[in-house]
Amino acid sequence: MNARQAILDKLQQSSLKRIGDGDVIPDRPGFQVMQRERKSNAQLSQQFENMMAKVKGEVIRVPQEELESRLNAIIEAKAIKTLLLSPESPYKASFSGLLDEVRIYDKAIESWKEALFNDIDAAITSTLGGIAETGTLVLWPSVSEPRLMSLVPPIHIAILYESQMQPTFWHFMHHHNWSEGMPTNALLISGPSKTADIEQTLAYGVHGPKELVIVLVEE
Repeated sequence: MNARQAILDKLQQSSLKRIGDGDVIPDRPGFQVMQRERKSNAQLSQQFENMMAKVKGEVIRVPQEELESRLNAIIEAKAIKTLLLSPESPYKASFSGLLDEVRIYDKAIESWKEALFNDIDAAITSTLGGIAETGTLVLWPSVSEPRLMSLVPPIHIAILYESQMQPTFWHFMHHHNWSEGMPTNALLISGPSKTADIEQTLAYGVHGPKELVIVLVEE
C-alpha cells in the first residue's frame, strides 16, 4: 500500500467511525449553489450578522443618514484615541474633539512601521462586500487603503453596505465578474484574528485585530 492510499483509507475509517457514533457526514459539495433561490438583501444581511456573531465579530446596523454619528459613538465607546484612515476616506474631518490624532496612511510602511504597530488604536476601512453564508467580509486592498490597515490595528472598523451582500463566495465572484479581472490581493475576513494550538484551543486577537466592528449600512 502506498502512502496516498494509506491516507485515504484512514480518512474513510474516520468517516465510518463518525457515522457509527451517530454523526452526520455532509454530502460532497456540488454546483447546487448556482441554482439556489436568491434571498433579499435584508435576509442576507441577517444571515451575515448571525454568522459573524459566532466568531465574535460585532455588527452594528445603522441607516445611511446616521453613519457619521454612529462612528463617533463607536470611537467614544471604545476609547479610541489614535485612528488610521485612508487618504481617500470621507471621514477625515468627522471626529474632531474625540481623538488625540488622526493618522493618514499616505507614506511607505518603512518610514513609520513602529508607529503603525505600536501607536494606532483603530482603523476604518471600506469593504467590497460581504458573504452571508460564511459571515465573511471581502476587502480589495489598494495603494490608498493597504491591507495592513485591516491586519495591524487592535480594532478594525469596516464599513459594509447591505446592498453589497452576496449569498456565497461563488455568487460574489460571479457578481463582480472576477473571471475577467480577478484582484491580485483580495482579503476574506471572518471575525477578529484567531489562532489555535495543537490541542485545538482557539484564542482570539493574538496576531492582528482583537476586535472587528462591522458597521452595516442599511439602505
